[in-house]
Amino acid sequence: MNAATNTVTPSISLGRRGLLATRTASDWLFALLLVLGAGYAFSRYSASMDVYEKGILAFSVPSLIALGWFWRPLRLLSVLVGAASLLAIQLYLRQTDGFGADLAAADNVFLLKYALSSQSAILWMSLLFFMSTLFYWGGFFSKRDAGNDSVAEHIGTRLAWGAVFMALVGTMVRWYESHQIAPDIGHIPVSNLYEVFVMFAWMTTLMYLYYEQRFKTRALGAWVMLVVSASVAFLLWYTVARGAHEIQPLVPALQSWWMKIHVPANFVGYGTFAMAAMVALAYLLKTATPRALVIGLIGVPGALVAILLAFRFGMTTTPEIASGLEGWARKMGGVFIFLSACVALRGKLTARLPSLAVLDDLMYKAIALGFAFFTIATILGAFWAAEAWGGYWSWDPKETWALIVWLNYAAWLHMRLMKGLRGVVASWWALVGLLVTTFAFLGVNMFLSGLHSYGTL
Repeated sequence: MNAATNTVTPSISLGRRGLLATRTASDWLFALLLVLGAGYAFSRYSASMDVYEKGILAFSVPSLIALGWFWRPLRLLSVLVGAASLLAIQLYLRQTDGFGADLAAADNVFLLKYALSSQSAILWMSLLFFMSTLFYWGGFFSKRDAGNDSVAEHIGTRLAWGAVFMALVGTMVRWYESHQIAPDIGHIPVSNLYEVFVMFAWMTTLMYLYYEQRFKTRALGAWVMLVVSASVAFLLWYTVARGAHEIQPLVPALQSWWMKIHVPANFVGYGTFAMAAMVALAYLLKTATPRALVIGLIGVPGALVAILLAFRFGMTTTPEIASGLEGWARKMGGVFIFLSACVALRGKLTARLPSLAVLDDLMYKAIALGFAFFTIATILGAFWAAEAWGGYWSWDPKETWALIVWLNYAAWLHMRLMKGLRGVVASWWALVGLLVTTFAFLGVNMFLSGLHSYGTL
């Protein structure tokens, strides 16, 4: 009895000591740096904050501390992003234009022009994401020791971290730049497609990097970074076609503190759903029958290309509609070619994937996390709608498709937990879920109108 008691006592004692008592000196140093940074922000900018913004800043400090304690790489990332952002601000402050910092410094100061202005940082982000994707894919064809990741995949990971760093610096500096244009212009950069695509790219990558470290494999990097690179390609097209990088005043509906929490929560969902879909694609390439792959991965995009071309050449359309149909046909044609190559090279591309159990578990964890945040975002969106438009729900197309996305993943999780949904069926469902989510995110903006028309393409 005494021996048993002595054996149990240390674990009970350790439990009583709690989380705080087991922290190391580096843990507390990281926490101190965040507290000092928040204190500086309060002392410098509190006059420009309302009570909700002060509350968000106060809540973010313990949240970031907890995340940094939970996952150590976030500490260095947070410190470096903070240091680079403060350096950019100081470079701007050297020149003033009567209201605030002179934004013309972005074209005159070397470091701002080529690295630290928001637009420069985001362009670096784009380049690093593309390079990371290429190196991850190169890992499939590189030599490696048995059981180890290739050098190319290690480089891909480093480049992905660099891209996240530049994305966050670009976001923080853009936030500062918006406040230097004129009174009441400044806002957190999550208000248009340009800004949220930047957030989608770094958030999805950061979540993947966590799972990469947890599951100790880089073999999924090529698949997940592929969807990130696709979002970056859209971002660059959107910048050139619409000049979307220009900072614009918020429309009245977006002038709400709800935006600061609703949009980021939404994009945790979007990012994890996208990651789950790419894991599902890898799972299907590893397990599905050739016939199913040909029908699902090659036949569907091929049929969509045929339908788009039939509409293009079989209907009397305006030049704008014809150009749009041709553009979508080219995009779907690219998807068709890529998926055909994946099916043809499936042996090479799936040889080093984790076990099916790991892939299935990662897909489930990603969807569960995304569903939780998407649920929170939907509730927050209802409160925001009540404040902006006088009602919690109006069956606006954006709201309706958000509900469809929610129901899709709610059904997926229900079937998983209640009926034991696994394997190929779950993977096809997750892949289709990405199409539903993409339409809710982009398709509604392109083809439908409603109360969310400020987000149209």
